[in-house]
Amino acid sequence: MSFANIGLSAELLRAVADQGYTTPTPVQQKAIPAILQGRDILAGAQTGTGKTAGFTLPLLQRLNERAQGKGHRPVRALVLTPTRELAAQVEESVRVYGKHLPLRSAAIFGGVKINPQIERLRQGVDILVATPGRLLDHVGQATLELLKVEILVLDEADRMLDMGFIHDIRRILALLPAGRQNLLFSATYNSEIRLLAAKLLNNPEQIEVAARNTAAERVAQQVYLVDRERKRELLSHLVISGSWQQVLVFTRTKHGANRLAQQLERDGIGAAAIHGNKSQAARTRALADFKQGAVRVLVATDIAARGLDIDQLPHVVNFELPNVPEDYVHRIGRTGRAGREGEAVSLVCIDEHALLRDIERVLQREIAKGSVAGFEPDPAIAAEPIQHRRNAMGGARRAGSGRLGARGSMTESAPAGGSGRRIGAAPGRRPAAVQNGNQKAPPETIPVHGRPAQQQRVATQRKATPSRRRERPSLFGNRG
Repeated sequence: MSFANIGLSAELLRAVADQGYTTPTPVQQKAIPAILQGRDILAGAQTGTGKTAGFTLPLLQRLNERAQGKGHRPVRALVLTPTRELAAQVEESVRVYGKHLPLRSAAIFGGVKINPQIERLRQGVDILVATPGRLLDHVGQATLELLKVEILVLDEADRMLDMGFIHDIRRILALLPAGRQNLLFSATYNSEIRLLAAKLLNNPEQIEVAARNTAAERVAQQVYLVDRERKRELLSHLVISGSWQQVLVFTRTKHGANRLAQQLERDGIGAAAIHGNKSQAARTRALADFKQGAVRVLVATDIAARGLDIDQLPHVVNFELPNVPEDYVHRIGRTGRAGREGEAVSLVCIDEHALLRDIERVLQREIAKGSVAGFEPDPAIAAEPIQHRRNAMGGARRAGSGRLGARGSMTESAPAGGSGRRIGAAPGRRPAAVQNGNQKAPPETIPVHGRPAQQQRVATQRKATPSRRRERPSLFGNRG
């Protein structure tokens, strides 16, 4: 099948040809005709499968077929994304593929000044790409109304729920007309996504182009067992000895990302960090330097890297395994995109063996394990209590919170534009009590990573901080 016989207009075919594409990907082959027919869509597609063009192209065509008259241009299509970077990249795709059509688009997200966005909205926008938090900021300031939205797209819906945007999504849906077309894209399926789909979609076309919760088939995965204190040294060795020129490295925390980037710089490897505490200008600059080869290594946290579109990225490294196994799938999906080969390397210390088993359970396969000569792990080193903290997080998640408030404190909070509305504990705040098997450890005995067992009691008694988690609201009162 080619784009020429998939039902797209001449203007869109011209834009696709300008980008050098002739054959649609599997998700595009299935999604584009269904969207053109006006069907709701539930698509399970990993990153790198071409899903953005899969909804952008038919969205543009449907809006152009029902072109509005002159005068004020209301928002007719709304695309919600979890992060700033993804919003910017989706809106860029809208502009690229819609360059021969008389449609206007804009992206609004936090971390930047709001006044230029207000001015852009006043000029009239047909297609709006937004993060939930900044969208609600505009609604609150009466600079935006959504009564004319014909098509709603939830892109990477699993990540939006994971970041605690449930309440924001519910508020936004209440502002939209009920008769709209709904398109939901998610890299993974779980009970929350299925609940979301059941409440939001009307007789949807279900599309799944990859097995659930599995990594891209073209990504070669390798685990190197190494002591925790030698991870940075091994990473530098792999980058230098392998002449890796473009490497995306994941850490669990923002502080860890900063520290690792500085250490790599001292090793003579150009590196930059990207995470939620960085300004949007700093994040944009770091990503541009990485794409242009000015830095070889981009160190990122999960939330900051979500939605990064980096062509031909050859290497992804898990400097630390994620606490949530599905995040491993999202991480390694940064490479092996658009039919290209990719490599995902994980540096795993003894603390992380249980995390690795959880990942393999999700993948339904074992990942090849080995060690690098000179970096073999010391069998005398004992595991430190990362497992204890992970269990606490898993217990909170399974308890049914708004996708885990504690997660924000162990990894990072949502990016600006949505952070003020996250459901859960404040970033950096330790849970009041930690589940350990069937017993609760009092706050003064919470293990601290990196300390010997005899030093793990906090010297001063801390009062248990009242939980700030709210009961998860019903996702929807109605489809409107």
